[in-house]
Amino acid sequence: MAYKWRHSIFSFISQTLDMIDRESKIYMNIAILTSGGDTPGMNAVIRAAFIQCKNYNHHLVGIKYGWKGLIEGITTEIPSTIIDNIDEGGSILGSSRTNPYSVDNGLAGIRQTVDKLGIDAIIAIGGEDTLGVANKLNHDGIKIVGVPKTIDNDLDATDYTFGFDTAISIATEAIDRLKTTARSHERVMVVEIMGRHAGWMTLHAGIAGGAHVILIPEYPISMQSVYKIIKQRYDSGHPWAIVAVSEGFGFSHEDAVESEIEMDEFGHVRLEKLEVGKEVARRINEHLGITTRSVALGHTQRGGPPSAYDRVLTTHLGLKAVSMIDDGKFGMMPALRGTKIIPVKLEEAVARLKTVDEESWQYAKNLMFLDY
Repeated sequence: MAYKWRHSIFSFISQTLDMIDRESKIYMNIAILTSGGDTPGMNAVIRAAFIQCKNYNHHLVGIKYGWKGLIEGITTEIPSTIIDNIDEGGSILGSSRTNPYSVDNGLAGIRQTVDKLGIDAIIAIGGEDTLGVANKLNHDGIKIVGVPKTIDNDLDATDYTFGFDTAISIATEAIDRLKTTARSHERVMVVEIMGRHAGWMTLHAGIAGGAHVILIPEYPISMQSVYKIIKQRYDSGHPWAIVAVSEGFGFSHEDAVESEIEMDEFGHVRLEKLEVGKEVARRINEHLGITTRSVALGHTQRGGPPSAYDRVLTTHLGLKAVSMIDDGKFGMMPALRGTKIIPVKLEEAVARLKTVDEESWQYAKNLMFLDY
């Protein structure tokens, strides 16, 4: 009994000292921004960061329109209503694909905004390009912490990025729905899924949705192999098929597509101009004489509310980002490793793209019964 009493007293004293210590810490003015494509869960990260800043007695200011807003000093107060927005998709801060290192006086503009607003640290929520910029800014003396966001799941140093689970759930549901049309009309349905360099979304959604052909950027196969799989299905009494293809799928040399190429500020091809899904459908129809239709899921995959998994993940990431700033861990990002959120260097996250590995691709090959 005496032990329990002493333990309670020591626990109370410890908690009180911790609270006093936290309240006495230097007040920090933290800026937060979202950059690149919108992803389900952005607002949940902002919400968690807002709550943690309250816990740590820091102030959180919103930067509108990503790096563009930081260069131009476009800010907004984070409304207290954010605490009820864990289920809201998109970003209350807006976004852009601005690259400050491709803009005249971009870095100078950021320094001016940081000095003018008295910003002590920045939380940058984004994917490969955003965190690549964040890494450069860190080397240029800007105190910054990243949060990994991309539906493509192609950021290294973390098991999963938020938005991925939501996006593949949407893509899987789309495949499920298109099956009924394919069966009813005995046709081939080609589903174009987002994924520039990495085919994680197409791989996962294709497997989950039971697609008969899966085409991803990392392991391009010839259209002859595609024709073979579909013909075998039709010949064996299954006169319909689903083809899942990544928007960044590259045709083999003998199947090369000539298209006008447009680039964005980060030097990426604007994939919507290539219409890969339409091209795959056209070739299947032309070669096999089977009615084939294509559907590009496009921005549908990245819209709407985040899944339960992504809501929990984003909450952990937002809380950890503020804690890392409080501990002075700049030039880093919170990453998911197993079931834990740990800090990793931004350099590690952007050093290379996390693409589909051979073992994961082998699962898809086995399901497609391809003989390579």
